[in-house]
Amino acid sequence: MLDRSMGTAVEADSPSSSNGNEQGGWAERYSRQTRFSPIGMSGQKKLREATVFIVGSGALGASLAQHMVRAGVGTVKLADRDYVEPSNLQRQMLFDEEDARLALPKAVAAVNKLRRINSSITIQPFVVDVTEGNAQQLIEGADLVLDGTDNAAARLLLSDVCFRAGIPFFYGGVAGAQGMSAVLVPGATSCLRCLIGGDEQEEGAETCDTIGVISPIVEWIASMQAVEALKWLTGNGDALRKTWLTAHLWPFRVYESALPRPVPGCAICSANAGEEQHGKHDHAEIPRTVTLCGRDSVQVTLDRRIDLPGIERAMTSQGCIVTANPYLVRAHITDAERLVIFPDGRILVQGTQDPLLAVTLCNRYVVSVLDC
Repeated sequence: MLDRSMGTAVEADSPSSSNGNEQGGWAERYSRQTRFSPIGMSGQKKLREATVFIVGSGALGASLAQHMVRAGVGTVKLADRDYVEPSNLQRQMLFDEEDARLALPKAVAAVNKLRRINSSITIQPFVVDVTEGNAQQLIEGADLVLDGTDNAAARLLLSDVCFRAGIPFFYGGVAGAQGMSAVLVPGATSCLRCLIGGDEQEEGAETCDTIGVISPIVEWIASMQAVEALKWLTGNGDALRKTWLTAHLWPFRVYESALPRPVPGCAICSANAGEEQHGKHDHAEIPRTVTLCGRDSVQVTLDRRIDLPGIERAMTSQGCIVTANPYLVRAHITDAERLVIFPDGRILVQGTQDPLLAVTLCNRYVVSVLDC
């Protein structure tokens, strides 16, 4: 396990010792893809040299990761803050019942599967909440960023950071039977903030929590994102779709609208947007809280790391029903409420959507122990 200030890069199951390139099977493995003339052998070699960062390893993220890994992208990095639960299995294609039983972090469970799909590339999981404090470092070196998140705040943050770094951001979102997709390229299109507004626009928006979601729309939108990513990575940027696409699968209808150019005066996407406009913010509110989409849960983030073996013993001594794995500790504190504790200082408080109650429970059961 490798700890970093930006989060935690964790080692999933070791990949197979076989290597498709060394065994001379590289050309055959991708032969059907290289026969597609816009890619060809030259495009396949570009894929092998590329790095893709996927934020979110759930519904969209898992499907996006499969596409990138099967296509032969040389380095695929996945970041996710959550773990696998039974309710994920209906639409999150990389996970199974055993992953849910073990409560594996999604990034770890996904990479375990992906390495069995393609052992000849580098696939790295990050069990971390992507935040303003670590996003820039996480995306460093990526040729593009794929959006597999589930909330507007995370997408806006990623768009902001990508535009500042000059990295294309491939947006995607789904709810119900509808989804949206767009390729946002610094210098060529406006940023996401100019397209959808600020964080406050999320209030009242339809989500998987309010209207549910079906798996076909997940695959449809992930495919729209993935094909545009392949165009960019293989040097076919002129073939990128230059529209905001909205699809409804039930009933079926599709809309497209042209993406606007960078907006003059925008601190993120305008031609004169500079680093001096983006100073770091002073995060004084610790712990931070966020209510999770589709979950009766609040994430509380402490400004400290947590020793999992120590907190497992402490929660057990408090009479909690505790289960643990190398990545997290789950503790049932009441019949209705459960804490899921990660080593990077994050705690999922399940059974409530009240941030104040969530912080109170964390202080009572976790912080009080850490302060001893």
